[in-house]
Amino acid sequence: MAMIGLLASLSSVALAEEEKVLNVYNWANYIDEQTIPEFEKQFGVKVNYDVYDGNETLLAKLMAGGAGFDLIFPSQYMIEIMIKLNLLSEIDQSKIPNVANINPKFMKQVFDPENKYSLPYTWGGICLGYRADKVTEPIDSWGVLFDEKYAGRIVMLDDMREVMGMALKYQGFSYNSTNLDELAKAKELLLKQKPLVKAYSSAEPEQKLLSGDASLLLNFTGDTLRVLREDPEQIKIIIPKEGASMFVDSFAIPASAPHKELAYEFINFMLDAQRDARIHNQISYPTTNAAAEPYLDEIIRNFANSIPPETAAKMEYIQDLGKATRDWDKIWTEIKAE
Repeated sequence: MAMIGLLASLSSVALAEEEKVLNVYNWANYIDEQTIPEFEKQFGVKVNYDVYDGNETLLAKLMAGGAGFDLIFPSQYMIEIMIKLNLLSEIDQSKIPNVANINPKFMKQVFDPENKYSLPYTWGGICLGYRADKVTEPIDSWGVLFDEKYAGRIVMLDDMREVMGMALKYQGFSYNSTNLDELAKAKELLLKQKPLVKAYSSAEPEQKLLSGDASLLLNFTGDTLRVLREDPEQIKIIIPKEGASMFVDSFAIPASAPHKELAYEFINFMLDAQRDARIHNQISYPTTNAAAEPYLDEIIRNFANSIPPETAAKMEYIQDLGKATRDWDKIWTEIKAE
């Protein structure tokens, strides 16, 4: 009996040691270099950190069994899908005291109205970046991307939802339109624009703007803010008056997460105001953390506060298109192949 008790005790110790692991799956370049080592030291755990390149990649991993991930960072439309598929665990906010730091305007969004399954981490969207030394007239519209005088100087993100969404929005339609007539008009506009486009690229296209290889850029806000911070005199960024897409990437815990308690600790750790600001100052995306805002770099803080209310009201979350995805895929393929 003593031997059995000893073995049981040893097994418990081994299990405790084994469980001092946190498996995080996040977007690339979405955390700073200090946070993980700090957490490992403070909590005596090992953090396994892996990255993905898109929401669909994340979904495929979870559908295939989740690979033991404890914490993920899906975008709003993917949260909606994952809730429907029962892939997320309900979040016990009482275990996350720093949830009080989150700006209430980012809570209780349509994709998770009670924040049962997610808590906002960062936000952004699509933007228009341009070089002030190459584009000298006042810019407030997506229309400049269709101006022939910038032929060969325009770089577009290689992203179906953002490029087609922008063309829809410019014409006064929803970013998420499934109307075939509206989609046809977006296709016509983008085909007309195509000879003006230098490149469709998702491989750090902002570097083309920074180097002067491009004058105009359709890109994500954070990536464009990153190069604006390197050359604030020449690089400029706006959300055009017609509106744009908006995303919120959130903390979420997979239903299959083996270390949920550690996930809570890590979320709370990241939501510390000064740590959150340090992270967002590095990744260059605006934060959803109100308590962190005073510690943000001025450029990031000013951008977040510079969007006019009437423009902000026209920003849309990208939504799951359902069966209409086939229509979008067909049109995008035709645009790229033309």
